[in-house]
Amino acid sequence: MKFVDEVNITVKAGNGGSGSASFRREKFVAFGGPDGGDGGKGGDVILQGDQGLNTLVDFRHKRRFDAQNGESGRGRQMYGKGGDDLIIKVPTGTEVYDLETDQKLGDITAHQQQLIIAKGGKGGLGNMHFKSSVNRAPKRFTSGEQGELREIKLELKVLADVGLLGFPNAGKSTFVSAVSQAKPKIADYPFTTLYPALGVVRVDGDTSFVVADIPGIIEGAAEGAGLGIQFLKHLQRTGLLLHMIEFPAYEGQNDPVEQFHQLSKELVKFSDQLKDKQRWLVFTKADITTEENAQTMVKEFVTKIGWKENYYLISSFNKTGVEHLIQNIAQYLFSEEIDF
Repeated sequence: MKFVDEVNITVKAGNGGSGSASFRREKFVAFGGPDGGDGGKGGDVILQGDQGLNTLVDFRHKRRFDAQNGESGRGRQMYGKGGDDLIIKVPTGTEVYDLETDQKLGDITAHQQQLIIAKGGKGGLGNMHFKSSVNRAPKRFTSGEQGELREIKLELKVLADVGLLGFPNAGKSTFVSAVSQAKPKIADYPFTTLYPALGVVRVDGDTSFVVADIPGIIEGAAEGAGLGIQFLKHLQRTGLLLHMIEFPAYEGQNDPVEQFHQLSKELVKFSDQLKDKQRWLVFTKADITTEENAQTMVKEFVTKIGWKENYYLISSFNKTGVEHLIQNIAQYLFSEEIDF
């Protein structure tokens, strides 16, 4: 299945309706004056944020969107009806670019936020506007303007407070399912996650945060290996990164220390923004060995890599260490006074 977080679409705003060339027809009035009405404005094309969406997959099969044209004017100074605006729903976190100019048109960051990306054409003028002292019966009218036609790129960057990163099968999806109501696909093989999965973690009645399960990163991701670039950019808007490390490593993969260095290199190569973002280490699957053995492995690991930041040992299966981690995340995000 193809991960869809970028898509190019064509949008066409509605054309304005033409003005009317009409003359009054009244009993006992041989030569009525002009009464042609104006045409209606064409509909705009509008993007609207929808927090219920988290992928651009719906645009895979429909790539052209047309707003309604305005109606033409009529006699008796009747104006044509304006065309209906076309509202296209997109996930919050969608950036919008003009493909021809590469100009950023906007950023949809809130639910129901709207962005006009193609403006409808103005309606034409009816002949009633062209009556003058020297031309009492003008036949002149104007056509409506063409609506804007644009090729645009939609690029989704997930909006989340906490981003999970790690190599495939590091326990990210299991963690999301353990701390939220999200139900990402979980299986014992790499690349189970093909789409970022968002989960809302409720700390108490008034406090919650959003965690994003980003599909597993592989070596070469910053250059586009696998689906790396699409995945890495979703981490740019998160406030905190949890680097999930599996003990022991998935069968056939490098040891955890090598994986740590590989993934760290990918972050550096991708952007300074990711390199400098606050990152905590989270060692997963503590339940598969004794607590003493797990603690020993973790201490050896952080010593080998010279890690000076925060780290945690958890089991999403039996919830060991999970509540402590959640409380610290909430304190970091909302107060930054943390008891590690």
